[in-house]
Amino acid sequence: MTIRLLDARPLFSILCRLAVATCLSLGATACGIYEYDDTPPEPEPEAANAADGVFGRGGLFGPGENFGDEYLGTGESGRIGVNAFLWRASLDTVSFMPIVSVDPFGGVIISDWRASDASPNERFKMNVYILGRALRADGVRVSIFRQVRTERGLWRDAGVPDEMNTKIEDAILTKARQLRHGSLANR
Repeated sequence: MTIRLLDARPLFSILCRLAVATCLSLGATACGIYEYDDTPPEPEPEAANAADGVFGRGGLFGPGENFGDEYLGTGESGRIGVNAFLWRASLDTVSFMPIVSVDPFGGVIISDWRASDASPNERFKMNVYILGRALRADGVRVSIFRQVRTERGLWRDAGVPDEMNTKIEDAILTKARQLRHGSLANR
C-alpha cells in the first residue's frame, strides 16, 4: 500500500488569495464609513499667547494674572500641582542636601546621600512629598533615611527616630506659613 502525500502549495496559494481579497474588501468598505467634514475647526477660547511660554506669564513660580489663587491652593492656573508655599518652603528647608530630583507637578523632592564633615561615617537622604494644593498640617510628608559605614567600608541602613521626620515637616510648615503671611501682607 502506498501513501500519497498532498502537495500543500495549492492550498497555501488559495489561502493567500482569500486573505488578500478579504483585506481589499474590508479596506474598500471602510472607506465609505467616514464622511469628510470640510468645515474649519472652532477656535479655542482664550488661546494662550505663544510669547507667554509653556508655563504662562511669569514663569513656573511667577505671579501671572491670577496671583494668589494658585498660592492659596484655590486657583486653576495650571502652574504647579501642589501648594506653592509648601513647595517653596520644602526647597528652602532641604537646600542643604544635594537634590537629585524634583517634580513640582507631583510634589516630590528627592535628595542624594549627604554625610557631614563632623560624622563622615554616617549619611542621610531625604524625600519630601507635598500631598495637595492646600496649606495644611497634613499637606507634607518627609521620609529620612540614614546609613552608617561598617568596618569594611560598606554602608548599612540604620534607623531614624520618627521625631526627626516630624521636625523637618514642622520646619517646612513654619516656613510655608511665613511665606504665605508675607505674600498676603504685600497685596
